[in-house]
Amino acid sequence: MKAKVITIANHKGGVGKTTSAASVGCGLALKGKRVLLVDLDAQQNLSFTLTREEDPEASIYDALVKDEPLPIVKVTENVDLVPSSLELARAEIDMATKIAREGILRSLLEEYADSYDFIIIDCPPSLGIVTTNALVASDKLYIPLTAEALPLKGLTMLDDVVREVRKRVNPNLELGAVFFTRYNNRKLNKEVVTMIENRYGDKVFKTKIRENIALAEMPLSGKSIFEYDRRSNGAKDYMALVEEILERECK
Repeated sequence: MKAKVITIANHKGGVGKTTSAASVGCGLALKGKRVLLVDLDAQQNLSFTLTREEDPEASIYDALVKDEPLPIVKVTENVDLVPSSLELARAEIDMATKIAREGILRSLLEEYADSYDFIIIDCPPSLGIVTTNALVASDKLYIPLTAEALPLKGLTMLDDVVREVRKRVNPNLELGAVFFTRYNNRKLNKEVVTMIENRYGDKVFKTKIRENIALAEMPLSGKSIFEYDRRSNGAKDYMALVEEILERECK
């Protein structure tokens, strides 16, 4: 079966994109799915979280800009990673003159579509050519949100980008889901959740990722949340999210 390609993106930082990519990917692997994680953020947080390496021999930058093969690193059983590098910060400039630049990542991933059940792409907090590459390569967009402040203006911008990508390059792209991270039961959180649910309806996952110290500590451990503290609320919430994803994506 061809891999389902999911981009996790939000141009706002601090909403848990990388933690979600790592946790969802590793959670799917625990459910027996073969997963490829792609780190498209020059900050390398996903790569460092899972490998502890800051200077990989080859990175996604080399594949996107230098036409080199996609570098795939084995992380654990059922989880592979395409690492990022600091060079990726130059990609917006270096890819500007390349022909069909929006579709480079899609072409690279097509070769591996039969090797995985899920390909999950972690994006930078921007809506430039790198994130556009992810959307062009994807079947679904998942948007992590915090419910601490009204995010609707930012969501409108992301909606516009998705609409443009669907219109011009990838008509198969869908908004797969919206989900909340760093959630608590404060009044403001509840009000924002209600607004988002009114806007996106059944696209909003029931599972909410609660505020949890284990999720904050996890990136320094070099382990997934399930290895770091499988009894934590973070592990429980992300596994519940994984089960929702499987229910939706594997019907």
